[in-house]
Amino acid sequence: MSDLTQLYQEIILGHNKNPRNFSRLENHTGKADINNPLCGDEVTVYWKIEDQAYSEITFQAQGCAISRASASMMTELLKGKSLEESKRLFSSLLNFLSDADSSESLGDEFGELAALSGVRNYPSRIKCATLAWQALLGKE
Repeated sequence: MSDLTQLYQEIILGHNKNPRNFSRLENHTGKADINNPLCGDEVTVYWKIEDQAYSEITFQAQGCAISRASASMMTELLKGKSLEESKRLFSSLLNFLSDADSSESLGDEFGELAALSGVRNYPSRIKCATLAWQALLGKE
């Protein structure tokens, strides 16, 4: 196993064991529930929007390490971002994960989300990695 693969696995496991923003958000302005019937993952995302940007995002989830870690990283990345910017970031992430032959990187703006690059080799896991994003942004 390469050092980079090991680092990515550690990031995913770290977010799974100690997810950031893992709670029910009181006084939320939005909430969405989503599940993946193929594997049983369930995610609820809560958010507050102020000045047309996500001021707070939290989640609760039951499921695999990939879906929980991705939700955790998403909440950190999108805090302070507008809905339009969030949609652009999701589109870039989805393109990155969907092209197993691409050598494209996510770039610095994605931070630890690059750890999800291994999902490219397992197309059935893309849904796991994007479940919280789909709940937040209303896409399935």
